[in-house]
Amino acid sequence: MTTYKFNRESRLLTPGHFQAVFSKPIRFGSRHFTLLVTQKPHTLVSDKHNSVAKNRLGLAVAKKRVKLAVQRNRIKRQVRESFRLNQNNLPAIDIVVMVKSGIDQLDNKMINQELEKIWRKIIQRHKN
Repeated sequence: MTTYKFNRESRLLTPGHFQAVFSKPIRFGSRHFTLLVTQKPHTLVSDKHNSVAKNRLGLAVAKKRVKLAVQRNRIKRQVRESFRLNQNNLPAIDIVVMVKSGIDQLDNKMINQELEKIWRKIIQRHKN
């Protein structure tokens, strides 16, 4: 049975985790999202980066891009839920999701559609 958890191990928690993704990212984008992805090396022993064979998600929803806290929280909830449902299909990667201006005008369905397209791009790219 496939589990769909989003717990502490599924999140990028420390500034060091985020810095590892920002230092050498592979970028995936859409009209309202930029995703920075870092492939995890298989031989890494320490947990300084991500040695566990799980995906981890970090969110960077800037107040500059989305003014209202209600909207920022809604967007973060949608991203977390989409990630939770798709994490078993994704390769072992760390992901930082950043948003672009205008995303707060989209409804939840449109946000999910954009994220689904990006998840498919990531899966396709890492198959090759």
